Amino acid sequence: MVTLAGGVGAAKLLAGLVVAHPPGDQLAVVNTADDTVLHGLHVSPDLDTVVYTLAGAVNPDTGWGLTGETWQAMDALERYGGITWFRLGDRDLATHLYRTHRLGQGAELATITAEIAAAWGLELAVLPVTNDRIETRVTTVDEGEIGFQDYFVRRRHDVAVTDIRVDGSDRARPAPGVTEALASAASIIIAPSNPIVSIGPVLEVPGIRDAVAARRDAVVAVSPIVDGAALKGPADRLMRELGHECSVVGVARLYRDVAATLVIDEADAHLADQVEAAGLTCIVAPTVMDGVESATALARVVLSCAPDKSGAH
Repeated sequence: MVTLAGGVGAAKLLAGLVVAHPPGDQLAVVNTADDTVLHGLHVSPDLDTVVYTLAGAVNPDTGWGLTGETWQAMDALERYGGITWFRLGDRDLATHLYRTHRLGQGAELATITAEIAAAWGLELAVLPVTNDRIETRVTTVDEGEIGFQDYFVRRRHDVAVTDIRVDGSDRARPAPGVTEALASAASIIIAPSNPIVSIGPVLEVPGIRDAVAARRDAVVAVSPIVDGAALKGPADRLMRELGHECSVVGVARLYRDVAATLVIDEADAHLADQVEAAGLTCIVAPTVMDGVESATALARVVLSCAPDKSGAH
């Protein structure tokens, strides 16, 4: 089983999937287009959120970073007038130090990610979508094009957007094993991540969209939009600003070429017919995950939609 993943929403669903189905039979393919370099360190927010969440170490108040974090390094950096708008906790810094050191030794991001996941005791395999550098770039009304983290964190995604592009995606190659896993997986899940800036970049890596589309009948997507709004992040705003209907129907239209089934929340049950008119089978279930129990219940619904009911990979 393969899950295409972004950050917080995907991590929550994965936490349920590893309860509902043996984690050793699962692979998470994670967005890296929001990776950034800060203080000379390579930071991979979505990869780290997935790993920390599955390790039971994520900060429960934010959904990212580590629980029990301290901020002495950032406080000292602030004294010097350094960049502190992107907060990196003291414990979290160790991950970025390790990743950057290993990259400097010539190791690939996929190898390093496997090492980090193993260090946290994960049984589920975690892969970046590509070892190559890709970067989401956001065109804003007032400032032109800026980096994704500049938009998402520094400006708190509170500026109008006219375009999104993934720099480097045309030259990127899928990480080793990704396309093979997509071809052989009994089921493919598109997690409830932002379809524009989390799942979109994954599908833009050459070969990925075609590999997923070829398995369309085995693909189940979970809508990140509930009752016309994103539970976290700017998915709803970006959909509107880029000309998409901000609803589960809009999500269905974005995914109809790569997914056969869309799971939507009970709050959107009245739109089920429109989702099906867009060309997807619609499943209505509680999709808001406020803990492992609700995430596991949703995971079981998703697995029940797969052609192979066992969800085996």
